[in-house]
Amino acid sequence: MHTEMLIDGCFVGGPCDQSIGKQVIRSPFDGRIVGTAAEGGWTELRACIDAANHAFQTWRNASKQDRQTLLRRIAELVRERESELAELLCAEVGKPITASLGEVARLAITFDHAAALLEDYGHESLSLESDPRGASYSCVVERFPRGVIFCIVPYNWPFNLAAHKIAPALATANTVIVKPSPLAPLTTMSLVRLIHEAGCPEGVINLWNGPAPVAQKGLADQRIRMLSFTGSAEVGWKLKQLVTDRPVVLELGGDASAIIFDDADLDWATQRIALGAYSYAGQICISIQHVRVQEAVYEEVKLKLIQATLACPFGDPTLPETVCGPLITDEAAEKVEAMLSEAISGGATVLAGGQRQSRMFSPTLVENVPSDCRLAREEVFGPILTLSPFQHLTDAIQAVNASDYGIQTGIFTQSPTIAEMAYRDLEVGGVIINDFPTLRFDCMPYGGVKKSGFGREGVRCSMDEMTEPKTRLTKIS
Repeated sequence: MHTEMLIDGCFVGGPCDQSIGKQVIRSPFDGRIVGTAAEGGWTELRACIDAANHAFQTWRNASKQDRQTLLRRIAELVRERESELAELLCAEVGKPITASLGEVARLAITFDHAAALLEDYGHESLSLESDPRGASYSCVVERFPRGVIFCIVPYNWPFNLAAHKIAPALATANTVIVKPSPLAPLTTMSLVRLIHEAGCPEGVINLWNGPAPVAQKGLADQRIRMLSFTGSAEVGWKLKQLVTDRPVVLELGGDASAIIFDDADLDWATQRIALGAYSYAGQICISIQHVRVQEAVYEEVKLKLIQATLACPFGDPTLPETVCGPLITDEAAEKVEAMLSEAISGGATVLAGGQRQSRMFSPTLVENVPSDCRLAREEVFGPILTLSPFQHLTDAIQAVNASDYGIQTGIFTQSPTIAEMAYRDLEVGGVIINDFPTLRFDCMPYGGVKKSGFGREGVRCSMDEMTEPKTRLTKIS
């Protein structure tokens, strides 16, 4: 297949267009060619900015009903093409087909949810009764779109994380420029084509695929009113330094922990932790990297996790039973291997797994990981789970809070008191009680603290980030 850029309602860079470069995409599993993608430069990006800025002058006044109709039509088309989209996702990034179907299902939910939120979004009457002067006035606060939003999408969720930028932007009458990941352009470009086919007006959504330095040049254009970025911490914080005078939302990396207390349902906890650590080869920013177990049940949990790790299906992502597929690139696999080797050299013990063949890395459970090695301190973004004991709640909380990251943490306990204390004291964006930290619902606020990000996503939160409140105070008597 071949995918093209979308600029002002026109597809640019067709297979016969010699003026536009073509990027070849190969399967991370078997190396076969999945397709090609048009790749532009500054001329094409500038045209996207022009188109989005021009379209905003009209789209900003689009009725709520028109925006809802568009969003619901997009969701409808996604559901109609579920199998096609999931198979493309599986082929391009190696996401196991069952997980790919799950992402496509959530993709539709995200657009439908944005449409539903518009029913009562963006208009609020404020009571002025607390001030005696208020009796003579009425006060209304309305939220207005910012304008052109530049959306940079990662490879690991190229459909739904694109939707978490596009859906709230369209809902709130902003216009959009989407930049897909160079590792997964086909999926995101296919989604943008679908949005165009759903009836999105010309220039309201644009897609540009090209090199990072050109994207950075584009961000200097003041007509871009907001940056929404999901990706690595290294790139995200660099971009924030380039865009100091406009809103920025960053969704970055993590090294999520799960904490198991001695009163937990151990079968449920270990089952969910194995899935949360090894699914999609750990290429999820809330994939579990560390599991911390209360000493009284440590040996029992270790045995259960060894069994779950050895039993985790990995390999061909097209098989419905596969949980752990390939890593996205050779470099990604080499990084995982190097981090594990460093930990072993420092005294870590591999309890299960640890084998690499090309981009396949077997689900791996490790204990006795030195606190100063990269596996303990940095995001591995691979199917490696570290195991360590703790004695008291405060010890577990201290261990989690010592991380430079903080998106979500999972707590397994039957004690409401422990759950409440953990929720209050953990320095993370979200705490999941009695399930893994890899769980996310598209309606809830999502984001991290420290190196994990800046601002919040989740459809409603993104709608707030993408709009400006404006107050109207009227003297009535």
